[in-house]
Amino acid sequence: MSPRPSDVVARIVAWTRRWNAILPLLAAELIVWLGFGALLPIMPIYFTENGVDLRTLGIVVAAWPAARLVGEPIFGWVADRTRRVPLMVAGNVGAGIFLFLPLVFVGAVPFLVLRALAGLSTSIYDPAARGYITDATPADRRGEAFGMYGAAQMGGLLLGPAIGGLGSAFFGGVAFIFVFGAVSSFVAAAAIAIRVRERPRAIDAERTGSLDLTEFAHGPDHLAARASRTPAGSSAAGGVDDGSVADEAPVSLANRLLVAAILFTIGGNFAAGTYEVIWSIYLKGLGAGLELIGLTFAMFGLPVLVLSTYFGRRVDRGSLAPYIVVGTIIPVAAALLYPIIRDPLLSIPLILAEATGFAMLNPALFSVVAAGSPIGRPSTAQGLFGAAGTLGFVVASLIAGTLADVDIRWPFYLFAMVMTSLTTLGILTGGARLWRSSAVRVEGRAA
Repeated sequence: MSPRPSDVVARIVAWTRRWNAILPLLAAELIVWLGFGALLPIMPIYFTENGVDLRTLGIVVAAWPAARLVGEPIFGWVADRTRRVPLMVAGNVGAGIFLFLPLVFVGAVPFLVLRALAGLSTSIYDPAARGYITDATPADRRGEAFGMYGAAQMGGLLLGPAIGGLGSAFFGGVAFIFVFGAVSSFVAAAAIAIRVRERPRAIDAERTGSLDLTEFAHGPDHLAARASRTPAGSSAAGGVDDGSVADEAPVSLANRLLVAAILFTIGGNFAAGTYEVIWSIYLKGLGAGLELIGLTFAMFGLPVLVLSTYFGRRVDRGSLAPYIVVGTIIPVAAALLYPIIRDPLLSIPLILAEATGFAMLNPALFSVVAAGSPIGRPSTAQGLFGAAGTLGFVVASLIAGTLADVDIRWPFYLFAMVMTSLTTLGILTGGARLWRSSAVRVEGRAA
């Protein structure tokens, strides 16, 4: 029996009310990634066609995450101590400006500087956005929330290359892609400024005993307000380093869950840094045209778009470790198979499988970070997490160009080894907390 229209409407209304606080931010994330998705396939080729060799390309690509490596911990710390919406708006405006300027200033040095400034701008935005989602979401729904966050990003990655390709064909050049990337960032900034609201400041610090203000004698008032929104029954009285108490929030950033998340994300972003340098060039060497290269980026976005929210819900109802383990094995297997293929079309089924692995992995990682975030400091934890991933991206970018100059297959093999090793170390570091069910992890925290 099919559901009645009134039931469908009721479900939509209930879903909208449940996620009302973060829906504008998810919409802005989709818009941003439309621009990024349009740029990603063309950028390495554009750089190499304008005087950047393979070795230098790795350095240029690494400039963006290198700036994030510096910026994310700083701006994550700032985001926990001031208003987040202005930071998100400023970050998107800056990113839009610096995504456009490579059309104007051409050459290895200008590309390097502009990539670094674009990375610094996104480091202003990202920790604030992820910290906002952490604060606005009940502990037992964070996997689902970050699944939707990933789906919004991949929706942009799926549609962006198509928009970029059609726009380039219609307007007769790649300039459209850079303009579109800039405009999408500006539109996202406007959407956040208009629709995203700071979380309400309900009480002052004296009325909550769970706030971790160990670094400041008198913490900012909004930190206390954020802590006051932690669901009843949660506690910051004890750490999680030994994994013995499931429902206590850590009191320090130096805890096993956050360290494990850092190890996991370094491995995952080692893949991203590798692929951003070599993927378009690798497929071009197999005979792929720009249309197929753009299609592969879209195909990567499809499973993440469709499955991230589903796996996020599964993460909220089960243990984290299986999704982390399987979500690592699949991309590693794909990395070992890519160098074997000779027909670029065969990359598509491998990409779909690899992206399914990341659709499993990413919501689990964000859930680990959220569980390892001291109360009142989610953006700081997210900033450290993001900087760690950026470190993996930077190192991979720098190495990938050099290795690819010798043999295009070597970066794939190195990534597989690094991701496998760091996931294994992360599982050992996280310990029993990663294997417990969500019901145990958030006992006493359910909203």
